[in-house]
Amino acid sequence: MRTFIAALWLFARQHVLFGYLIPLIKGLPMTATKSSSKTAAPSKAKPAPKDAIALLKTDHQAVSKMFAEYEKTRSVTEKKALVAEICDALTVHAQIEEEIFYPAVKAAMKDKLLVPEATVEHASVKDLIAQLEGVEPDGEMYDAKVKVLSEYVKHHVKEEQNEMFPKAKSSSLDMVELGTRMAARKDDLLAQAA
Repeated sequence: MRTFIAALWLFARQHVLFGYLIPLIKGLPMTATKSSSKTAAPSKAKPAPKDAIALLKTDHQAVSKMFAEYEKTRSVTEKKALVAEICDALTVHAQIEEEIFYPAVKAAMKDKLLVPEATVEHASVKDLIAQLEGVEPDGEMYDAKVKVLSEYVKHHVKEEQNEMFPKAKSSSLDMVELGTRMAARKDDLLAQAA
């Protein structure tokens, strides 16, 4: 499953950011940029970098959708696959926050409350992930752990998006540079997991 997630992330970064995936999804024809030469090589332009907060919000939305899918499914196989995907996504997300985003925010805002609290919340999430990884969905206790994980994540996301992100955005941090570093680290982590 980790290989699939890593491949999907790399594909999305390469294609969504270049604007190729949207037409594919919508069934629209792909359009090429006009060139003065018919034999010109395809453009190797770099995608516009995402700022750090946009990257984290995208992760939050993706995990939220995975939890919603879990709630809808009754298939044990699908539940197991979704939980593996959720755990992998949360693990990578937490790692880039703890390694890059939180230290930068803490330094820029001279924070002594939001970052430590978020780090403690990560510890609770990691504990539940450890209880779920590699375990077969076996009924109500498994579902209860996934539900509690979902609730922890929703609480954490709400605090980040309503408290930490607005303060970080108004700080002196270069969110694009931070986002570039976080995206690169995320790519590395997903490649390692593959």
